[in-house]
Amino acid sequence: MTTFLLLHGAWHGGWCWGRVAPVLRAAGHEVYTPTFTGVSDRAHLLSPAVDLSTHIEDVVRLIDAEGITDAVLVGHSYAGMVISGVAEKRPEALRLRVHLDAFVPMNGEAAIDLLPEGPAQHYREAVAGPGFGWLIPPRSLEVLGVTDSADLDWLTPRLTPHPWATYAEGAVLAEAEAGVPGVFIECTDWMRVFRSQADRARARGWQVFELQTGHEAMVTAPDALAGMLAKVAHE
Repeated sequence: MTTFLLLHGAWHGGWCWGRVAPVLRAAGHEVYTPTFTGVSDRAHLLSPAVDLSTHIEDVVRLIDAEGITDAVLVGHSYAGMVISGVAEKRPEALRLRVHLDAFVPMNGEAAIDLLPEGPAQHYREAVAGPGFGWLIPPRSLEVLGVTDSADLDWLTPRLTPHPWATYAEGAVLAEAEAGVPGVFIECTDWMRVFRSQADRARARGWQVFELQTGHEAMVTAPDALAGMLAKVAHE
């Protein structure tokens, strides 16, 4: 039995793991799917002060409160920043970290620094315009590889603006984070924004797996993703 902490990306909440968590639980695993401060069911806590450190603290507090040990920490997309920070603060609680089509930062780097030029410019323009200078409005799901109408209908009304400060704050990482083993899963059936991050993972000596689906793998390929997570947790 493995303890999984599944962390969502920008605009989402813990609800986005609703197709993956039951599969893992049915196999006997323990699964946590927290929502970060300021989004989804915690959107009432949104403010310009919510930053990357806030979201790292969300997870650290959960680990401490639940007494979690030997966990597999999974971060999707933006949450690659978060799991890196958690690995720095609570390395002893983690067996493995899984970057699911996610950022792999080095010390001092912010999420916005790691996006390719085109998407990064889109983010900045969206923040400056409809984001009122401090929010990232939800991105087009079709751009992220979601094409099924039922998936679009499920996702679209649940997405909420994401605090810009989480993308602008640099990671604070040292030797503790580097000592936590990592795995990278790249989703290949979309524009592959995180290909360079997969290359970073390879350079660190991590295993890199490919999943033939769009960026929202927990929605578009939940069974395949759950199987891959269970597999890497025991390798």
